[in-house]
Formats: sequence, structure tokens, C-alpha cells
Amino acid sequence: MGVMLAIPGFGTAEARNHGAGLDLYLVLLFVISEALGLLTLGLVQPWGEAVPRWIPLLGGRRIRPLAAVVPAALGALASTGVVYYFFLSILFGGFPAGHTTPEEVILTVCYLPLLAWGPLLGSVTYAYYRRRTSSQGQHTPTPSP
Repeated sequence: MGVMLAIPGFGTAEARNHGAGLDLYLVLLFVISEALGLLTLGLVQPWGEAVPRWIPLLGGRRIRPLAAVVPAALGALASTGVVYYFFLSILFGGFPAGHTTPEEVILTVCYLPLLAWGPLLGSVTYAYYRRRTSSQGQHTPTPSP
């Protein structure tokens, strides 16, 4: 965000004098990441089990568990791979040229929580799968008096 807003101290002078294309990329990256984060909430909220009624043609229908589990599991694997690759490349190769030490510290602190995102998404996905599949087709008989 510091690069997009051209805040002094974030990136090189060339990075701060960027064009509209980089701004559009950063805004789209922000919107997509927020949308995926919101979809993650669907794994733990009741609205993640049925399509909201206000959506035409599909509203009110139950969501099949694998329709949510497969993309979420792939997202957890991809997120884990990308983030760990990023941090390992910085750990063993260092930051790209042009960053000052305070910038490197700020970037590291800001992105450090991402290390937990993939594993946590994987565990939430597993919990969603267990919750949705354990109750389907299994009816407990009521005891007779």
C-alpha cells in the first residue's frame, strides 16, 4: 500500500514513480485477497452451508461440501507454498535491492502473519468437511421409553 500511495520511505524512487497499471494491479490484488478472505469466513459461518436466498436461481440451495472443500484445500496448499517460498527466498537470498533496513523490517512484520494463513485455512477446511459430512445420512435413533 505504501508503494501505491507513494509514501516516502517505501520502495525506490522508481517504484514510487509508477504508472496507473501498477495502481490497478495493487487494487485488484487487494480486492481479490479480501474476497478470498471473505469466502474463508463461509467455512465457519452458517451462510457457507447454503446459497443466500437473494441470489437468483440458486438461492436457498445447500452447498455440496466438496464444492467448498476442494477449492479451499487447493487455496490452503497454494497459499502455504507461495508464502513459504517467499519467506525462504528472503531468508536465504535476502530482500531485492533497493530496500532500506527499516523497510525490510516493516515488510517482514506486516507479512509474517501470512505464514499461518495456509495451515489455518487447511484446518478450517478440514473442520468444515467433518462438520458437513458427519451429519449427512446419519440419523441417531431416538430411544423408546
